[in-house]
Amino acid sequence: MSLTVQRPVPAPRAPASQRRVPSPSPSGPSRRRRREYLLFALFALPNLALIAVFAYWPVIGNAYLSLTRWDMIAPSPTFVGLDNYLTLFTDPSFIRVLSITLVWVVVVVGVSIVGGLALALLFASKAPGRRAVSALAFSPHILSGAAVAAVWLFLFDPNYGLSRAVFSLFGLDSPHWTTSSQWALPALIIVAVWKGVGFVAIVYLSAIQAMPQDVLEAARIDGANRWQILRHVKFPLLSPTTFFLTVTQVIGAFQSFDLIAMMTAGGPAEATTTLSWFIYSEGFRQFKAGTAAAGAMIMFVLLMAVTVVQMRYVEKKVHY
Repeated sequence: MSLTVQRPVPAPRAPASQRRVPSPSPSGPSRRRRREYLLFALFALPNLALIAVFAYWPVIGNAYLSLTRWDMIAPSPTFVGLDNYLTLFTDPSFIRVLSITLVWVVVVVGVSIVGGLALALLFASKAPGRRAVSALAFSPHILSGAAVAAVWLFLFDPNYGLSRAVFSLFGLDSPHWTTSSQWALPALIIVAVWKGVGFVAIVYLSAIQAMPQDVLEAARIDGANRWQILRHVKFPLLSPTTFFLTVTQVIGAFQSFDLIAMMTAGGPAEATTTLSWFIYSEGFRQFKAGTAAAGAMIMFVLLMAVTVVQMRYVEKKVHY
């Protein structure tokens, strides 16, 4: 007689969609998130503290100082409200300072960008000696403003400088570049452009060399000539670089000080007194700290307004 052993039949397993997966502990993700926030704070707070101490706090302090009258000798400044601003905007000489600053910024930035783009296109070509020329064009940017001013003061000398030799070739007398109210500002603009155009050219050259070659080759295959490629292909591709250079060059032109201090000291007859030199002169030559602070706040507001306009309207024409 045989015995038959019946094995127990396992219970059917529930479908995968009906299985209950144990839910994670609710404290897990929140603890991980808190840890990430803490790590972020540990890395960010030191930098934020430095920015607050050395950037935002001076702006706040300068804003308060612009509402006071102080000669830097009295124990404490005297609060006068908006009198400094009213004095500045009702002073014709300050309005002239703003107009000179506007001319300075527009001409220096415009000529530097156009000239830098032209040099970059030349450097990107296969012209002989382009590397040596590009190095020479960039070298003035790394020189100090005092050194550049000293060299150009000698070149502009109407009696012994290169200017006299050049004008004498045409039977003309050299202008008194730095001592004439008619020629002082053009002389500073020439030096500022000479010093800064090499940097603009090198930045443009880097952008040109990084252009996608297949896009340029497709334009050539479609029959576009050099001008059409430059206008309809290269210029749009260079728009992010142009936007970056415009913002940085405008800020740098507003803050230009060293060339003015070394070459003209704001003269003659305040013909080269830009806003930056006006702030220095009011604060450290005439000891009017409140007026100088008000001028600094006006520059701050102007720079913020120009930057906002560029970021909001000009950036819309940028092709990334």
